[in-house]
Amino acid sequence: MYAFRPVILLVASICFGLGISLPLMQFEKLYFFTETPSLISIIAGLWSDGEVLLSLVVVAFSILFPLLKLFTAFQAVFLGQVTHSWTAALAKWSMMDVLLVAIAVFAAKTSGLADAISQPGLWFFAISAIAVAVSVAKLKTGPHL
Repeated sequence: MYAFRPVILLVASICFGLGISLPLMQFEKLYFFTETPSLISIIAGLWSDGEVLLSLVVVAFSILFPLLKLFTAFQAVFLGQVTHSWTAALAKWSMMDVLLVAIAVFAAKTSGLADAISQPGLWFFAISAIAVAVSVAKLKTGPHL
């Protein structure tokens, strides 16, 4: 397991980039209109519509927080710098970013206004979050990095 951590973090980094830039979901409205927004385009749309606070919350939980988790995982695996408080705090929130996107899909499906279908961006985003969690698993108790 320890030997695969750098590879898992590389996969997590690539998947994160793909997850925020590829379409997350496909919305079909009235069978004629289709939208396939990415996370970046959703944030840009919220910002341009004047929803500054909501766009900042989405940026914080869907981009900045996962980047912080990824950075901390890289520090732990490559530099051996693990602070137990950071690791414990990040572990509690490890899937919050994916949950936020899943709630958006659920809201679109249940509103009745659009049919939402998951797209590759959502899966890459989820793989990234899971890969980071796997890469830092048992770092607190393991004798080696």
